[in-house]
Amino acid sequence: MSSADTINADLCIIGAGSAGLSVAAGAAQLGRNVVLIEKGEMGGDCLNTGCIPSKALIAAAERAHDMRNAFVFGIANEAPTINFEAVIDHVHSVIETIAPIDSQERFEGLGVTVLRDAAEFTGARQVKAGNKTVNAKHFIIATGSTPVAPPIDGLKTVPYFTNETIFQNRTLPDHLIVMGGGPIGIEMAQAFRRLGADVTVVEGDRIMNKDDPELVDVVRKQLIKDGVTIIESTFVDRVEKTGGGLRVTADNKTIEGSHLLVAVGRKPTVDSLNLKAAGVEFSNKGITVDDYLKTTNKRVYAIGDVAGGRQFTHVAGYHASLLIRTILFKIRAKNNEAIAPWVTYTDPELAHVGLTEEDARERHGDINVQSWEFAENDRAQSERDTRGMIKVSTKKNGEIVGASIVGRGAGDLIQPWQYAIANGQKVKSFTNMVAPYPTRGEISKRVAGAFFTDTLFSDKTRKLVSLLSVFD
Repeated sequence: MSSADTINADLCIIGAGSAGLSVAAGAAQLGRNVVLIEKGEMGGDCLNTGCIPSKALIAAAERAHDMRNAFVFGIANEAPTINFEAVIDHVHSVIETIAPIDSQERFEGLGVTVLRDAAEFTGARQVKAGNKTVNAKHFIIATGSTPVAPPIDGLKTVPYFTNETIFQNRTLPDHLIVMGGGPIGIEMAQAFRRLGADVTVVEGDRIMNKDDPELVDVVRKQLIKDGVTIIESTFVDRVEKTGGGLRVTADNKTIEGSHLLVAVGRKPTVDSLNLKAAGVEFSNKGITVDDYLKTTNKRVYAIGDVAGGRQFTHVAGYHASLLIRTILFKIRAKNNEAIAPWVTYTDPELAHVGLTEEDARERHGDINVQSWEFAENDRAQSERDTRGMIKVSTKKNGEIVGASIVGRGAGDLIQPWQYAIANGQKVKSFTNMVAPYPTRGEISKRVAGAFFTDTLFSDKTRKLVSLLSVFD
């Protein structure tokens, strides 16, 4: 029985971001007694400060870019008049449109008990949130991640943006310095440049260093064409205020700017949970989980960013689906997030699933790598956008181990390759596909066909065809 200050539940979910909301909705609709605890905004990072606002900003930037580059279609180029406050209004309007789906009211309508407070474990099977104590059969930690502030001299003395604050800014920067060349930093760099700001990116490694360098180079060239200054293999040593903004010193280079965006990574959000009281182990990388997302406390699970794996909303949703099967249907569902793709939403987009070429060679040795350029795709030609390519790595028997695409719509085009890898399919499955013409999707069939080209047109095959001709 529950009392005014004590709630007994089947599931207690901590965190109302993508992962937590997905489990809460599924479990409640399957008749379970669910408590959902959230100390911040419903919808978490993706809705409020991540995926949604960034893509809304990128969409605005793309429209400005199209206006500047319409002449190739016989339409006069026009310098856009950008009202940055209106752009930010657009961003928040998109958030507000989606917000009801993630709202407290909707989840309470599903029968979920929603507590808007910080959660703290007080025992192995007990959590306190405000003046409420929750006892549950199972706990799911889905608290996500937060931006990292690196220990750089002077950083604490200057104002700076992270992805959690930049969409609250209503003034277009004169010169935005972006510290970090990963997906967040690069997406924002291009968007702000196209909206009229000068932008410099400083990256200690190479930009987008988890992706295939050959494909990253296509993105890099477009960024440079857009006017983004990229400084790679350079570490920031110091940040300081100036009369008109700030100064960044990086390996003896000095960069003057008006605003700073720090995008050097994220860390799991665990500090206030008192995980020690629950017997849950964790590190700087995240909460320790097994292959089934169970922590060192058999009644506690961790999913999404806080579990220390790939930090993507779709991975969080995937984790949620695994726990629905594991906890509610008693089907042990193993986590295999290596099958999840990732996409950087630059122009052109860059998408990947499975192993990169480098990783595939390291793991499998002698592999087959095929590529196909968008310049050979008729739809790309008709759209006057032939930037990019597809690259696919396979074992010698045709089993697909990785695919990367850079080009317009790469995030959509990668999906059949994700399906193929997740289901252990071979490259022949794409040659059997009939792709509609003219579409960019034809590039998948083309690259798959290239796997068989040497065999198909070999001397051996030609001799076979010649022998078979006697039956004409």
